[in-house]
Amino acid sequence: MRLQRFLDVSQSCDVETFTRRLVGFAHELDFGLATAAVVVDPPGQEPTVVSLGNTPEAYKDASVNAGDAKRDPVLRRVKRLSVPFVYDQSLYVEEGAADLWERQAPFGYRTGIAVALHLPAHRHFLLGVDREEALPREDEKLARLLADLQFLAVHAQDAAQRLLVPPAANEEAPIFTSRELDILRLTRDGKSAWSAGQILSISEHTVNFHLRNIQRKFNTTSKHQAVLAAMRLGLI
Repeated sequence: MRLQRFLDVSQSCDVETFTRRLVGFAHELDFGLATAAVVVDPPGQEPTVVSLGNTPEAYKDASVNAGDAKRDPVLRRVKRLSVPFVYDQSLYVEEGAADLWERQAPFGYRTGIAVALHLPAHRHFLLGVDREEALPREDEKLARLLADLQFLAVHAQDAAQRLLVPPAANEEAPIFTSRELDILRLTRDGKSAWSAGQILSISEHTVNFHLRNIQRKFNTTSKHQAVLAAMRLGLI
């Protein structure tokens, strides 16, 4: 079941397991390479970047320097976008960075999809998957890939923050009502707001009201992030 595969990524118990599951998921989507990174970028300080994946060792030796990173159109886009986007040689050519694509293409970075989640506390989560073959031209197949990667990023960022960034010493679980916990569990199980309302005998509007309260308590930007935070704290 695909939902369980997403949950497996989010619940990884250590960095090695997280890396293996993330790369394995990318392979299921027909991408040979996967890279995830957490960036902590507080104002007035140098950003801290912690990354993992299956980047080829030879590419690490030939990786771009700081000046090239500023020119990279993919890195520039993830700083301002919060939705998945496709990149290939044409993007690099259009933005005057064809030499960067030519440098990375021999290592398998020819075309891919990237997404960034901009989180509280000056944190950002970046996820990219790459392959040598062109992406499917059919709108439906490409839309499915983009949706899968967005959902994978939501789950992967929870594991990445937990495993790659030291937790705050005073992190405490918010207090939730029994109804809010019920809605969290149903959302975890993949139920829509309408379905959850039918099960709990309340309106879809009421479910969404509770979801907004839950997100506010967790300081998250989506119900999926709230579910993962609840799972991390052992609430559901």
